[in-house]
Amino acid sequence: LRFDEKVRVVVFKSQVKGVFCAGADLKERAEMDDTEVGLFVRRLRNLMDEIAALPVPTIAAIDGYALGGGLELALACDLRVAASSAKMGLIETTRGLLPGAGGTQRLPRCVGIGLAKELIFTGRQIDGQEALAMGLVNHSVPQNSEGDAAYQRALTLAEEILPQAPFAVKMGKLAINRGMEVDIASGLAIEGMCYAQNIPTRDRQEGMAAFKEKRPPRFIGK
Repeated sequence: LRFDEKVRVVVFKSQVKGVFCAGADLKERAEMDDTEVGLFVRRLRNLMDEIAALPVPTIAAIDGYALGGGLELALACDLRVAASSAKMGLIETTRGLLPGAGGTQRLPRCVGIGLAKELIFTGRQIDGQEALAMGLVNHSVPQNSEGDAAYQRALTLAEEILPQAPFAVKMGKLAINRGMEVDIASGLAIEGMCYAQNIPTRDRQEGMAAFKEKRPPRFIGK
């Protein structure tokens, strides 16, 4: 996906009705020794980092339970859409654990430190409407009879992104992600570097020409 230039947006969904991702198999984990657990969690954290580093926008379609590592997977995505009936939570403390695949870092960056601490300290599960109110998800939708309301809304969101200039979208994502980790002066410098890379693109020239000619632009990702 990282190197496929035809990919414009990636949507993560589950094939299991009522469950986006329920997290690690704790029965399996119980059979591991301390070294194996450490290796497992490092591999899981690396997977989440790879998802977060995908150059194109990513959307998590949360149509059911997203617990523990399942919510960490959703947090590794750029955007999140949830059914109002979905249940989300970093529930690790209720099992004698703490989030280990990015949850302690990505949740506070998403909802703020205070709310993140409350959710992690209590292991509380929240529904889609509560998640929307605190900014954990971008959209919350009523569940449908097929059980894929969040996925359908995620596709609609993806369709809003698809017509936009692909390279500009990638540079926008890069500028936001890198800029969030530094002071604003450094962030503005990052934005400037990303903008400079976009200036010579054919898509930028096409965008200007389309505006002048009063027609929809035809972006090619170059």
